[in-house]
Amino acid sequence: MPNTDPIAALAEVDPKKISNDEFVALLSAASELADSGAEVDLSSLEPQKFARLVSRASKDQIEAVMVRPELRVKVLDEVFRRMGTHFRPDRAGSATAVVHWRITRPEPDSHDRYEMVIDSGRCTVNKDNVGEPRVSVTVSPLDFLKLVTGNGSAPVMFMTGKLKIKGDLGFAAGLMNLFDVPKA
Repeated sequence: MPNTDPIAALAEVDPKKISNDEFVALLSAASELADSGAEVDLSSLEPQKFARLVSRASKDQIEAVMVRPELRVKVLDEVFRRMGTHFRPDRAGSATAVVHWRITRPEPDSHDRYEMVIDSGRCTVNKDNVGEPRVSVTVSPLDFLKLVTGNGSAPVMFMTGKLKIKGDLGFAAGLMNLFDVPKA
């Protein structure tokens, strides 16, 4: 990989042509740049390029990234940060909801937790689960990334047990329709 800018390299890389270790190293370099205060971070990666990256990466490559806590948090935080940008208030109408997301971790009974609040035509996300959820969603990191990049089907994931829903199933069924989900 001749490009020394990890984000530019990440945007152009075909994960099918690199090893798991190279894939993790590329994301690690991007993460280290962001930690050093550099202007480059995951937020500069276009959503469609991120969706392409997820669609082309193998299950093992994604899992190799997501088992590393420092990378996992960076990726999940960035995805959730972008939810407000991709939210479509015209599709939400007057809907109000609190959605608790539980992204499973390798440790037993451990999750990364995020709270999404849809209210007054806005979508905000935080890590403090304080509201009473209309829906709670539990999913693996791999399936979560597939879902939010348009590379996976929520109904299929639900029917196969990869996506667990507690609460208002009708609302949950239309949840992804409230967002412009980037596609590869």
